Parts: sequence; structure tokens; C-alpha cells
Amino acid sequence: MTTYATEPRLGTDRTALYVEVQQFYARQVRLLDDLRAEEFAATFTADGVFAPSPGIPPARGREAIAAELRAAHVRRFGTEPVRRRHWYNMLSVDPGPDDSLITHYYTLVMVSRPWDPVPVVSPSSVVEDVLVYEGGELRTRERRVTPDHQSF
Repeated sequence: MTTYATEPRLGTDRTALYVEVQQFYARQVRLLDDLRAEEFAATFTADGVFAPSPGIPPARGREAIAAELRAAHVRRFGTEPVRRRHWYNMLSVDPGPDDSLITHYYTLVMVSRPWDPVPVVSPSSVVEDVLVYEGGELRTRERRVTPDHQSF
């Protein structure tokens, strides 16, 4: 099990940092849910890694991340009209090495279809990110997603 320091970096306001990370995720998840693949990928570092699920090779670099996002949507839904909403919760933000931030959170994906008012929860996952600052802005350097059904 990996452990992380729980003390904030010197001079860091933990509350302000937590709010900043929440705001970053709020912007990022809207891009994801709207399938704005290139804009979503731009929230990663140029050499960012996105591992959407064990068994699927990680996408490396912004172009590959955008391509994987579009391909995953087509694999899952084809041309079916759907609206996806990712709900992030139970976020923890800890200092990592080299001034990075390590975040852990749960995510639920709600899938809605125009003919059904009841959304489907699919899937429930745990996410671990490494966030870094580039030019004063947060970026995701690495994201690992583990769906609950694959964590046993």
C-alpha cells in the first residue's frame, strides 16, 4: 500500500488547494461528459498517461488520450444517443513527490438515454491522479481508473 504525507507543503493553504483541485475537476469532467476529446486531453500534460481500466493499454500523450476517449465512446455506445455524467466524490488531495499532488476519489458514471427518464449507473470506480502545475495551471500527469468490478 502506498502512503503519502498528510502535512501540507510549506506555505500551502490546504482549503484553498482543495477548492482549486475541485474546480479543476469540475471543468475537466464537463469536457469529458460533453465528449470534447481534444479539450479534455489538453487538461493533461503533453506526456500525460490515462489508464481507463485494467486490461486496456494506457493512452500516452494528449493525441492518444483524445483518440482513446472517442474510441471508448464508440465501443460502448456506437451511434446510440446517450448523455454521460461523471460524479466525483470522496476526494482526497495529498502532496506528492516533486511538488505534485496525489488525488484519490470515487466516480460514478450515470448514463441517460432520451427515451428513458431513469439513468443507469455504469460503472463505479476508484481513480488515482497525479496532478502537477504547468504555467500556474493544474494538469493531470497520470490517471489510473479501477472499476469496482475489476478490483477484486
